Amino acid sequence: MLRDVVAALGRARNLTVVQHLVRSNARALSDAHGATVVLRDGDRCFYADEDAISPLWKGQRFPITECISGWAMLSRTPAVIPDIRVDDRIPQEAYRPTFVRSLAMIPVRAADPLGAVGVYWSTARRATDEQVELLSTLAEATGTALERLLPETPRY
Repeated sequence: MLRDVVAALGRARNLTVVQHLVRSNARALSDAHGATVVLRDGDRCFYADEDAISPLWKGQRFPITECISGWAMLSRTPAVIPDIRVDDRIPQEAYRPTFVRSLAMIPVRAADPLGAVGVYWSTARRATDEQVELLSTLAEATGTALERLLPETPRY
């Protein structure tokens, strides 16, 4: 499955297709209840797309220093959070009304992040090492696709 997604990302000709491929496949690869594609927009995080059991933050922007996707981008490392209620990197007021209880957020193009891929679960649980590895591979392939498209795609 991942090999097919990476190949499809290599053929994608616009941002909409990339976002759809990433959000849908991130959710499937991790057996998650939701997935998001976040794009870096200067000092803000733009929640560009999502596939979730209920609406989350699609279309919203947050300061990069005040959200977990920003943390993953700035630290250039995945954030794996088994229980969001006890992690001080999580803005509780933003998560309280949602179904989210645990998550993994992976930087896109870890060496110089362009965004992040996030997955969410409705129960407290820890993403497995295999899930983080699959999501990291997906995030790197996403970075390659975005690098190819960004000259033609407006920054968000």
